[in-house]
Formats: sequence, structure tokens, C-alpha cells
Amino acid sequence: MIRGIKNKLTGQCGEDAAAAFLKKKGYKIIERNYKNKIGEIDIIAKNKEDLIFVEVKTRKNEKFGTPAEAVTYYKKQKIVNTAKFYLSQNPTSLNIRFDVIEVYGSFDGSTFNLDEINHYEQVFPEV
Repeated sequence: MIRGIKNKLTGQCGEDAAAAFLKKKGYKIIERNYKNKIGEIDIIAKNKEDLIFVEVKTRKNEKFGTPAEAVTYYKKQKIVNTAKFYLSQNPTSLNIRFDVIEVYGSFDGSTFNLDEINHYEQVFPEV
């Protein structure tokens, strides 16, 4: 399998695992892979009091650092600006939160093998 395709499928499987994880915790998934002219947000979810913008990072291991460490300052700014645009189109009275979900697992070509999920809440400033 071509490496780029495998990485894309691994990321997609990681996002699927993260969405299932959030649903199990009682969150409602509003959108997945939301895109606008500024950028993309992997998952937009809500609970009783929060609207949550979630960045999902999937890795096989920590050879190149943790998945959460891959959410750089630039990436955070892009997510915040993308969220601001989303909120301009979809106003809400809910609190705004930015989370990161780390997914550890691997895709063997046909199956995604999930090892671990870590959910970090409110990891960077609000809008």
C-alpha cells in the first residue's frame, strides 16, 4: 500500500475512533471534517454546556513525539480562526472549548488496530 494512502486511512480511522469515543462519553457529533475558506476542524461536538472543536491526531507510536505535540502554535491558530468563522455562521450560547484527542493505533491495510485514546480538554484559548 502506498504510504500516503496508508497515512490518510490511518488518520481517518483515528477520527472514527475519536468520534465513537466522544459518543460513548455522551457527546453529540455535530460535524466531522468541517471545512471553510480558512481551514478544517476534525470534529465539532457538543455536550450539555459546551460546543467543542476537536483536533484528532493519530500515531502508531511516540517515535516522533506524542500526537498532541503535533498540534503546533500555527495549527492552533488555524483551528481557532476556522472556529471563529464557523461561529459567525452558526451562533451559539454554549461555552466554546478546544480539545485534542490522541489516538494510538495502526492500520495494517484492512483493519485499524486501536491501542489507546487520550482526550485533552480545553487545550488552548477560547474564541
